[in-house]
Amino acid sequence: MLFRRLPLFVSGLFALGLIASGCAAPGPTVAGGESFNDPIEDTNRTIFGINQEIDKAVILPAARAYRWAVIPPMRQSFHDFMQNLNAPVVFANDVLQGQLGLASQTFGRIAINSTMGFGGMFDFATQFGVPYHANDFGITLATWGFDEGPYVVLPVLGPSNPRDTVGMIADGLADPGDQVASAYHRMWASLARAVVSGIDERSRNIEALDDIERTSLDFYATIRSLYRQRRAAQIRHEENNLPNPSPLGSLGPTQTLAPHVATPPQLRQLSSTPGSQ
Repeated sequence: MLFRRLPLFVSGLFALGLIASGCAAPGPTVAGGESFNDPIEDTNRTIFGINQEIDKAVILPAARAYRWAVIPPMRQSFHDFMQNLNAPVVFANDVLQGQLGLASQTFGRIAINSTMGFGGMFDFATQFGVPYHANDFGITLATWGFDEGPYVVLPVLGPSNPRDTVGMIADGLADPGDQVASAYHRMWASLARAVVSGIDERSRNIEALDDIERTSLDFYATIRSLYRQRRAAQIRHEENNLPNPSPLGSLGPTQTLAPHVATPPQLRQLSSTPGSQ
């Protein structure tokens, strides 16, 4: 049933992306030249504040408990397993973007890690010279020329924009694991996977984000810039050393800092810059 409706879903998502792209108005520009298209900043700041309270009360303690209870090799195996589950979505977006070289790498990673790596528990592909790369439908829409639209902060999920929100929904619809869970009426499994993956992601960014918050004159503005820098690097398929500011919003593939990695110099400079007024 879901597969029969999939073309309708995709068409609707495509139309939504087109509307969001077409309706986006240019935002103001800061002194450094960065455009912050944030027309609902007051609302975004309110949601951001609520998200911070949720993070401090629930997500961060869960991430710390996860790091305390699970030894590093097991955490890495779990992270590799989650990446392998996301690999079919990465492969699909590689193909949609015409990135055949990246698609072949992803296919090779799936083949190697799903067999030699015991279902993805071990990342032998990287050891064989086939590195992981992030990709998602938000990046695909950017490749196709869709504008990101205005900056938004989603409840719990964090920083986003209309293009990436549409992409997140599309990736969820296309994910084979979610398809299987839906077919067997086990959507709780998809939700659990997203939440646990978010906790794993948050555990990998604790020190970096804490350092940014501690040194930022305007944490909201710093996270906004961080999100855009990180997404811009992913769209260009460049390696980046930027922490993920929205772990629960990354339902698809991600690039993250390993635990205890120092804050990149460009973010140390950014965190000391006042936010928009």
